[in-house]
Amino acid sequence: MTRLPTPPSLAAGADPADVVRWVAEHLGDLALEDPSDVTAGAIRGGQSAADSALALLDVTGYARDRSTVLPRARRGASRMSPYIRHGLVSLREVWDAVADAPARDRGKYRDELLWQEFARHLYARVGTTLGSTLVREQPRPPRRPSDVWADDPWPAAMRCMDETVTELHDDGWLVNQTRMWLASQWAVRAGADWRDGEDRMFSHLLDGSRAANRLGWQWTVGTGGGKVYGFSRWQVRKRAPALCRDCALNSACPVEDWPDADAGPRVDGPDLGSGSVPAGPAEVDGESAEQVWLTAESLGEQDPALAANDTRPAVFVFDEPLLRRLRLSGKRLVFLAETLGELGDTREVEVRRGTVTDELAGRSLAVTHAPVPGFARRAAALAPVEVHPWPWLVRPGTESVRSFSAWRRSHRGPRASSA
Repeated sequence: MTRLPTPPSLAAGADPADVVRWVAEHLGDLALEDPSDVTAGAIRGGQSAADSALALLDVTGYARDRSTVLPRARRGASRMSPYIRHGLVSLREVWDAVADAPARDRGKYRDELLWQEFARHLYARVGTTLGSTLVREQPRPPRRPSDVWADDPWPAAMRCMDETVTELHDDGWLVNQTRMWLASQWAVRAGADWRDGEDRMFSHLLDGSRAANRLGWQWTVGTGGGKVYGFSRWQVRKRAPALCRDCALNSACPVEDWPDADAGPRVDGPDLGSGSVPAGPAEVDGESAEQVWLTAESLGEQDPALAANDTRPAVFVFDEPLLRRLRLSGKRLVFLAETLGELGDTREVEVRRGTVTDELAGRSLAVTHAPVPGFARRAAALAPVEVHPWPWLVRPGTESVRSFSAWRRSHRGPRASSA
């Protein structure tokens, strides 16, 4: 049973290096890197950073520029995803924030928010099965010793791979275009198991979400439907032409042509047709808990359980067995620590390290429902006395999660589109 000091608060004037040192000292043995190599990512954690990003959100030109990779100054991606993933802003808040954007840009951006919501619905429905092939086996191209990726599916000799992997490792964030490049190169080109690549990417992403990341990989490599995204030089020349110009393999590009990758055979996966999607309570269930249990899905000041009583202390547990297994990059731990440190400015925040159910056993807990399987297991063991609804953009019902396109058509009416 280990209680940690509350992390330093950047909002209260702490140096960012102080938070890095806090993580290295208290969580460094659980990180992917050596404790001395822990660094912050490119996106700062904390409610004030999230609020500032939301206030400055401008998606004008998003439809045109959302897939731009280089130059970075022309990227249209909003970089809101780490804040959305950890509940510092809700999908509804972001949806409403772009209400006055140009119609085409607003529509494209809101489609991406709906994709995030669909991923949550799917994950709530199938749980950890999302880590297994859903519909078809992945393509298995022949692997030859002469391939530039024979020793590493993301070969550094390819400038497009080297630049993208470096950005993933240094920043902890990528535009969607390069996420697809990495997934397709790993599984469709190199024939490596998509689950291993998804794990490697997940460990670095500040917005790392099993729901969104696994669905993105399955969609890209064809295991979630059947259409395979074929990575080739064409995408690089269109989205980041400087990478091709500066590549040592410019005159012998190994991805010059489209990959020969047909959809794999069908598998007997989970039922994705019409069925109940677990959504949690629609209204507050219970009352008068003494302490708020914070989860990594809901760390914002507007977390429903927090907002219900602004004087209740809160508790967050760094799940030691889980972190030891996942080996997340220290960047992700720094983002969480920055968020907890700032939250500690407004109320008492108890930070612990250990097994969640052991650290919180016997407490009178209020919590916001989270649509992830880990929450369901821990909540069953802890029996919180006050459970608040998850802030869905589109509350699930009995529906199919087989196709995002079909799901989106059914959810573009008043429930999702009001602003």
